[in-house]
Amino acid sequence: MKIGNKLIGGSNSCFIIAELSANHNGSLDTAIQTIRAAKRTGADAIKLQTYTPDTMTIDVKNRYFQINEGTLWDGKTLYELYGEAYTPWEWHSELFRVAKEEGLICFSSPFDITAVDFLEEFDVPAYKIASFEIQDIPLIAYAASKGKPIIISTGIAKEEDISLAVETCRKEGNHDIVLLKCTSSYPAPLELANLNTIRDLNKRFGAEVGFSDHTYGWLAPVVATTLGAKIIEKHFIMDKSIGGPDADFSLDEREFTEMVNAVRNTEKLLGKVSYEISEKVEKNRKFARSLFVVDDVKKGDFLTTNNIRSIRPGYGMHPKHHKDILGKRFGVDVQKGTPLKPDMIQS
Repeated sequence: MKIGNKLIGGSNSCFIIAELSANHNGSLDTAIQTIRAAKRTGADAIKLQTYTPDTMTIDVKNRYFQINEGTLWDGKTLYELYGEAYTPWEWHSELFRVAKEEGLICFSSPFDITAVDFLEEFDVPAYKIASFEIQDIPLIAYAASKGKPIIISTGIAKEEDISLAVETCRKEGNHDIVLLKCTSSYPAPLELANLNTIRDLNKRFGAEVGFSDHTYGWLAPVVATTLGAKIIEKHFIMDKSIGGPDADFSLDEREFTEMVNAVRNTEKLLGKVSYEISEKVEKNRKFARSLFVVDDVKKGDFLTTNNIRSIRPGYGMHPKHHKDILGKRFGVDVQKGTPLKPDMIQS
């Protein structure tokens, strides 16, 4: 699978997505500067969200539309929150242009079919289905029908929701699917992360896997990388002091840079399955143990535990021969401190 110029999965490095979300705080200039900052962090991609308050919900203030679930946004209606958080559609052209200029892959989360049609104008390289849209099967089917990789967050999903979403993509002939382990809590407590699910998602659904993170800090993305996550998505804000609906659980430029570096170093540590040793380690094998003559001996003397020992360094015979050579005779005189060689022993 390929997103833009980036291969996803297998032995390829993690695809790191900086999520712009609402962190432009209503300013196009801030959005542009945030994209440029994301490039400096080492991120591979910047992701937008494409919706309006009216494509998300309706402007009603009854109890069904009030946010009162112990979130950062309690006291607002859904319509008010989305009105504050959305990225104006007229900005998209400029944001895609800036991302391209910076060498960042740019794509978006569409929240309805009209958003998919709009994003097709920009020839986006992938579509991201947000956690709360995993039950919007018509949206998933329509996005999948465009033949581009589909990244699906599973934050509110039960197993049957994930299965239906994956099946929907495949029915559209789209098998380029990435499932993101996600906890839809803002911020997400560490004890609810359940990152071991990452491996199970891959096994159970036969899809590439990743992690969309809403915890504080960057420890969770690093752990997710060790568990096989091939995509890391994290909310990014240029400067937390600007505030906004998502600022609290976003990483700023310094923190996001630290996360990228930590993920990349983790990938180096994980490496590949290998029993080969490097040239540097090969050189250090001389400090391993081997058989040495540890006392002056004469020709005809017996090899004993008193005059032959397995010690460092590694210039003598392999210690595995120790038992077999005891009781044989030396064929030459040998000084203490000489590596034992086969030609020193009588046949």
